[in-house]
Amino acid sequence: MSNLLISAIIWVFCAVAAAMMPMRWQFRVVPVLAMAAFVIMGMIATTYGWLAFGLAVAAFVSMFRHPLRYVWRRLRGESVALPEDISRERTR
Repeated sequence: MSNLLISAIIWVFCAVAAAMMPMRWQFRVVPVLAMAAFVIMGMIATTYGWLAFGLAVAAFVSMFRHPLRYVWRRLRGESVALPEDISRERTR
């Protein structure tokens, strides 16, 4: 197994661990994981081709559907309600 696939598997485990964190911690971890995902998916595209890249993008969208939905709504100018535990923390 190549180092690229091992790093992709480690990234998946890190993303799953981040999903188990409280929401207020996820706002710190998710951007780092997203940037790493783009690098790994780019390397997958150049090494294994477009089919593997498409599968990697589908996995990324599946795992990060809620943050992507949040960003999409913010970009469209819609108001987005934050979960209660986060909104309480931001008002402190």
